[in-house]
Formats: sequence, C-alpha cells, structure tokens
Amino acid sequence: MERKMQPQNGNRLEGKVAIITGATGGIGEATARRFLDEGSSVMLVGRSEQKLKETRERLGDQTRLAEFVADAADEEATAASVDATIEAFGGVDILIANAGTEGRCAPIENLTVDDFESVFRTNVIGVWLSMKYCVEPMKQRGAGSMIALSSIAGVIGFPTMASYMASKHAVCGLVKTAALELGPFKIRVNAIAPAPVDNRMIRSLETQFDAEHPDDVREMITSKIPLGRYGKNEEVANLALFLASDEASYCTGSVHMIDGGFTAT
Repeated sequence: MERKMQPQNGNRLEGKVAIITGATGGIGEATARRFLDEGSSVMLVGRSEQKLKETRERLGDQTRLAEFVADAADEEATAASVDATIEAFGGVDILIANAGTEGRCAPIENLTVDDFESVFRTNVIGVWLSMKYCVEPMKQRGAGSMIALSSIAGVIGFPTMASYMASKHAVCGLVKTAALELGPFKIRVNAIAPAPVDNRMIRSLETQFDAEHPDDVREMITSKIPLGRYGKNEEVANLALFLASDEASYCTGSVHMIDGGFTAT
C-alpha cells in the first residue's frame, strides 16, 4: 500500500509573500495551498478570472490570499500583478514562475511559426517577465527566491515535442544566468524539473500522442520511470516549499529534478 503524504503545517514561510503564476493549474494550486499552510501570503496569478475565483474558493477565503488576472506573456499585466502584490501584502519574497503550456505535438517539419511562438511566449518570455518585475521588489526586501517550473523536457529530447522541449531548455538557461546576476543581492534562482505529473497537461499529451489509446501512452511513459508512477502536484509543491524557504539558503542556479528517476537512466 502506498504511503500517503501528510505534511505538517508550520511556519517555514511565516511573513513571506509569494507570487504564483499559472496558479489555477494543478501544481500552482497545490503550491499555493502548501505555502498558505506554512504562513506565506499568496498572490494567485492566472489568465482566467473564473478559474482564479474557483481556485481561491477551494483554498478558502483567507486574508493572506489574493488573485490577479494576467497572461504570463503580457508585460503590462505582469508588471501590474507585481504592483498589486506589493499593494496587498507589502512586498515580494518568493516567485513561483509556473505558467506553462504544452503546445501542439507534431514532427519538426509540420510545426508552424505560430506553434513555436505561442509556446515560447508563455514558457520562456512569461518566465522572464515575472522574474524581471520581481527583481527590484526582492532587492528592496534584501533577499528573495525565484523558482521557475522547467521539466525533464529541459534536459532531454522527445519526438514530436520540439517547441516544448526547446522552451524548457531555455528556462534552464535563463535560471542559471539570473542566478549569476542576482546572487550578489541574495536573490536565489532555481528551476524545478518534474517528470510527468498526474494532472491536465500530461492527459493532454497522452491524447495528442495517441487519441485512441491514451492509456497505452501512460503505460509506456510509466514504464520508463523507475518509481513506476507519475508524480503528484503535492510532491512538486513540497520541493517548491523547500527552495522557497531558508532551508535552501545555499541553493541557487540549479535545476532540481523531481522525476521518479526518469533521467537517471
């Protein structure tokens, strides 16, 4: 029988303020819940006002929780989301740059410029913009932690996923560069690289790979994971919590795998 995770509430983020982009997705919501449990104030950022309200309702109507509608690749809206966070909670200590899209799966010769640009706008430009506008607020706080969601796709290749793979490789390069630039200001920058996580995105990919037999795709992918299963949103949230907390005070510029051993082979 699989042991269920039972994280204990605490104060590892007491007094901290976090911005989470892509907050209405599985990983975003799980991270918000974990951060709230640990004492952080949280600004939920997402494209859909309705989904943000539904996410907030599930998290509970708390004074340490707010939401802001913004597309990750919209510079003006991203800047405004950071300003709104400062207005609501007094500053920014943590950024979870989680907004992402899987895009369309197709062989390289069948992809269009629009296919590539749409993925890069969200997965790369969106991450960069959220970092860009959190730098000065974190400098004013004297420290900070930026965490970008990359993927095992940031360190491997996979057929028919060129745009997604390239975007996640780019995130890893962005994280390493930002860590070098921001280290002197005590702002740590790291990436989290999950293998497939059991949520909407992997189900979309399973269907794109084989619309008639998505369960066969799941079985094939799972067979390549030494732990024999997909990851859970909560497991990624736990890693984000560690990197956001003072326990990770000497961690920066790294890509932290959370992949059940997928990339160990």
